[in-house]
Amino acid sequence: MKPSPTRASTKPAAGRRAACLLAAALFTPMAGGALAQAWPAKPIRLILPYGPGGGSDVVARPLGHHLSQRLGQQVLVDNRGGANGNIAMEMVARAPADGYTLGLALTAQLAINPYLYTKIPYDPMKDFALINLLGSAPYFLTVSKGTPANSLDDFLKLARAKPGAMTYGSTGNGSGLHLSMELLKSMSGIDIVHAPYKSAGAAMTDMLGEQLQAMFVSYGAGVGHFKAGRVRPLGATTAQRSKALPDIPTIAEAGLKGYESSVWYALLGPRGMPPEIVKRLNTEIGSLIKAELGVQFEADGITPSGAGPEQLAAFVRSESQKWGKVVKQSGAKLD
Repeated sequence: MKPSPTRASTKPAAGRRAACLLAAALFTPMAGGALAQAWPAKPIRLILPYGPGGGSDVVARPLGHHLSQRLGQQVLVDNRGGANGNIAMEMVARAPADGYTLGLALTAQLAINPYLYTKIPYDPMKDFALINLLGSAPYFLTVSKGTPANSLDDFLKLARAKPGAMTYGSTGNGSGLHLSMELLKSMSGIDIVHAPYKSAGAAMTDMLGEQLQAMFVSYGAGVGHFKAGRVRPLGATTAQRSKALPDIPTIAEAGLKGYESSVWYALLGPRGMPPEIVKRLNTEIGSLIKAELGVQFEADGITPSGAGPEQLAAFVRSESQKWGKVVKQSGAKLD
């Protein structure tokens, strides 16, 4: 007896389904690896949390240039300022996790904004694939030419002698310049008045005009004034002296032990990026930091790091705890 058409057609169909399932099982584990091997096949966008000309450009543009050469695809720098970097970070968090959108985050975006704002549109520890801690840079405690202080000790004695009489400037509530001074105040017990400005340039103008007695400044904003003798740097905020300005002691070695503050730069991508791509980026950056990128960073007053994902994650958690306390003590809020 001949088999019925129904039974005859069922067996080949079942065999085909089984073959397809077997093929899927064999090739699915290779899919991520194949994607990573093909990456990058098109330009990569690097989103910055501030507008053009800021401190993030000093890191991002040489990074983009050297990475473009290493990867064989252009890395396009995309400045997306606003809301202290929250806009840029939300863009990175919501981007496809395919390795073609990366972000540069600074101290503010990962360790300060969660405490400064009632609500932010991203979670620093859950919404990103942390890739590499590129480096960090100090701020410099600086006084005006007419302020009679030539050392950190002089400055603290002056402030303690007349509580509330001195005024310091910053680039706004919750900024690195503001919180660095708030940390100094909490550790030293001094009382000086905060005057927020819209830019470091505007604050420096008033420093030069003696309307301000002190402020923290970045290397780029201060080095020209230091060399010209228009203002006096008293101490660097980092644990080690700046190689770009090695004659300036750290605040810790000048007498306030344990004091440390810096602006640091981290490369990240959206959560769920293929681990092979994260590893490739981390490897390439580590190599660049030991060579031409590291040399360029140091010339710009930045200390290279190159710490990978696990070290970066631990560092962000530590910095978040530290700055969360400082923000709370300062009472700073932005909404």
